Amino acid sequence: MNSDHRILVTGATGATGGYAIDHLLAKGAQVRAFVRSDDARAQALRDRGVEVALGDLVDFHSVRSAMQGVHAAYFVYPIMQPGILNATAFFAEAARESGVQAVVNMSQISARRDAASHAARDHWFSEQVFNWSGIPTTHLRPTFFMEWLLYGFQLPLIAQHGILQVPAGEGRHAPIAAEDQGRLIAAILLEPARHVGKVYPLFGAKEMNHQQIAAAVGEALGREIRYVPESIEGFEQRLSALGLPEHFIQHVSAVYRDYQNGIFAGHDSLIQDITGLPPMTVQQFVQEKRDRFMPGSN
Repeated sequence: MNSDHRILVTGATGATGGYAIDHLLAKGAQVRAFVRSDDARAQALRDRGVEVALGDLVDFHSVRSAMQGVHAAYFVYPIMQPGILNATAFFAEAARESGVQAVVNMSQISARRDAASHAARDHWFSEQVFNWSGIPTTHLRPTFFMEWLLYGFQLPLIAQHGILQVPAGEGRHAPIAAEDQGRLIAAILLEPARHVGKVYPLFGAKEMNHQQIAAAVGEALGREIRYVPESIEGFEQRLSALGLPEHFIQHVSAVYRDYQNGIFAGHDSLIQDITGLPPMTVQQFVQEKRDRFMPGSN
């Protein structure tokens, strides 16, 4: 890596972006973080030597300003919000105008042109926008994050009632942690040439069904955790009662249908092959965040 190369990271105060910054800094990279708010999290980044650029991914001018002098960039858009296609077009054009040499794009494993989920469909079109732009891009398509265990529709049920409840049916996946993805993102941004044009499905350490995931969570916590199947209709009603955005509810209910049909299944060694370290297990993830899973913590 040329020491003069600056790397732009969006989602810098989030999961994958935050972990990518950790690994980039550890490698001595110059990092610019793109954030929406100049808050304590932004100041914490400055305190670590990260340059902070303020703006919004759906504001072309702030994106274009943040892209000046950047060699490579990571693009991730909040799954809770609509608008990824505008954001992608702005990001790709700003990168093109600025001479950016590589982009890592966070997509999702269910991305396809005929996806029932509006967000998954738009992620597929987002990939095409980057491809049309001519910017050298690597697309990442992760299966379900381990962090879904920490979401508000799941964590209180685990912590307070000892149950894992989602409409997973008999589907399987290899849960992947944001930390492992951040390590991969950093590795690609630092040496992008051999990854350009690739579409990488991302999987965790072991493919499991939800009975096995519940057992792994229970093993890490030292108490029984049971998987309780839920209907998609009941799941939608529960998320609506929690006040979650309709855009997200439509997405997650559609992808659980995909999940039941095997779209999220699979396993490979890509994380270890590229980063040199294997992805963490469910047990390791839960042990690291054990306090979050304790009764009374939510």
